[in-house]
Amino acid sequence: MSRRALSTLIALVLAGLWGAGLGFAHWRGNLSFLDRVEATMTDLRTLVRGPAKPPELITIVAIDDETVRHEGSYPLSRATLARMVDTIARLGPKAIGLDLLLVDPGAKDKDEALAHSLGSSASVIAAAAVYPGGRQWAVAEGPLARVPNAERFLWPLKAFSDVAAVGVVNVVTDRTGTPRFVPLLFRTADRLEASFSLRVAATAVGEDPAIAPDHLSLGGRRIRTDIGHILPLTFYGPRGTIRTISAATVLEGQLDSSLIRDRIVVIGATATGAGDVFPTPFDPVLPGVEVMSTAIAHLMTGDGIVRDRSVRLADAGFAVVLPMVLVGLLAWRRNAIGLAAIVGVVLVWFVVNMAAFSHHIWLSAALPMAAAVPPALLFGAAQLWLGRNRAQYFATQSELLQRVEAPGLGEWLAGHGDFLVQPVRADAAILFIDLSGFTGLSETLGASATRELLNAFHALVDEEVTDCGGVVTSFMGDGAMILFGLPEPAPDDAFNAARCCVGLAGRTSDWLAALPAATASRLGFKIGAHHGTIVASRLGGEGRQHIAATGDTVNVASRLMEIAADQNAEVAVSDKMLEVAGRDCALFKSGALRGPVDTQIRGRSGALAIWLWQSDVTKVSDGGSEKQAER
Repeated sequence: MSRRALSTLIALVLAGLWGAGLGFAHWRGNLSFLDRVEATMTDLRTLVRGPAKPPELITIVAIDDETVRHEGSYPLSRATLARMVDTIARLGPKAIGLDLLLVDPGAKDKDEALAHSLGSSASVIAAAAVYPGGRQWAVAEGPLARVPNAERFLWPLKAFSDVAAVGVVNVVTDRTGTPRFVPLLFRTADRLEASFSLRVAATAVGEDPAIAPDHLSLGGRRIRTDIGHILPLTFYGPRGTIRTISAATVLEGQLDSSLIRDRIVVIGATATGAGDVFPTPFDPVLPGVEVMSTAIAHLMTGDGIVRDRSVRLADAGFAVVLPMVLVGLLAWRRNAIGLAAIVGVVLVWFVVNMAAFSHHIWLSAALPMAAAVPPALLFGAAQLWLGRNRAQYFATQSELLQRVEAPGLGEWLAGHGDFLVQPVRADAAILFIDLSGFTGLSETLGASATRELLNAFHALVDEEVTDCGGVVTSFMGDGAMILFGLPEPAPDDAFNAARCCVGLAGRTSDWLAALPAATASRLGFKIGAHHGTIVASRLGGEGRQHIAATGDTVNVASRLMEIAADQNAEVAVSDKMLEVAGRDCALFKSGALRGPVDTQIRGRSGALAIWLWQSDVTKVSDGGSEKQAER
């Protein structure tokens, strides 16, 4: 397994473990730090879904501002409440719920009147749970461990609780005050009570609910609940979305009986200053009675949003899979294709999440984000850091390669790693240049001066060759081998080689003339040039290789330097070279060119037609001053 594959595998495992840890905590209901993000995402999904049509079976009777004006005071007297209950009861509702706390005694006759009215109808009245320190949950064991744990209940007067069912009206809100859940059960140290909404629904269907660990059954309907038997809330719309009529209409006897008969009637306060309001995604001041009515509607119709152990398990699955997929895509492609794939995966997840929400399944949005974003960011940052280091490494290697190899050849090798893995036969122009007298001079100069002299000569050759489009395949002490035809052959290789011969001769003469007289007088140079077939290849072992050109053409070009030295010429060039370069090449256009002369080449049978070239003017140094001599 490669190093990259191993690092990717480790990243995938770590991302999966991170997601699994978050998923397990979420499945157990221990991930409260994500509640604020989840609440925001839930509100956004609710708004995207838009208002929904509420069921027709619930009617809210609102003690609104009109009712307060009608009665002249708030809260309404118990006698007024009794009249209201009697009027509604005569029209045959399935149940009447009073979302009012009747905990303080009033006038005896009025309390008795209300108790009589409640006892004469299928009614439910409200109680409230009081929590120690405001905490709704306490650490406990057993099947009821996550049921909200109250310190005590604010219970209605005994006169009322003896004749009517009682339910607890508390809701679970997030940090913004928005109701998110309605607990269906509440407990204290010695008792277990049902919620107001569950009592009303049970009264309406005429049977007690059957409670199981992750759901309850009511009226033949299975209602899935979240941890601790809490019912998630999803609102139908702004205030008034659930059918609402004013209590003043009831008290005035102008009530439409069709709005009451066989329906659940919930009485509650909506008057200004009543204080029982909550913010929701659709309305910043939704009355509490409409929150209770929403929960009752969910219990009666099953149209609420579902979050239970199974849904939480699906959330955990997304928390494991999504970060692994994103990390895998980051490892697969760090380009536009990889980014598009990541965006596609996120969009698919969003569509699935939104589709599930629209079908009343509350998949978590915050959990997969918390599971996926940190591993993806960390892995992406690590990849960028490693990529940057790798890029710096390769840039350094490329720069080093281009320093070691000829500039053009180094750039080519950096982009073509398989260049000359197999030997290549090609036509090329070969040049050799060498300093005459350098060996003897170096014995007297010393190491430092010799190095400086060679550096200057190598830089001169390298610059001129590069300008002419050639490649210095190697420097050999005081000489260099130059090739025109790599990395790719061109029709003007010989022409450029001829131009390089003239340029090297001129620049080398100028450089020698600029040296101290004692040095310049002991140095000269010679150039040999030939054109023909070469074999270019890589030579060396696996640890160290270099580009080399071999063949008879190379040998001849090297021997031509000897001819130039013997004939007191600056350049000895083969007739074949000039033939390919053409009459317009620099060797014909400048200096003095004589030949061809059939010449015997050392180590080679048969003579070769050779041309000798000399520049028009040669600069020599005499006592630190320059003088020009005609050749």
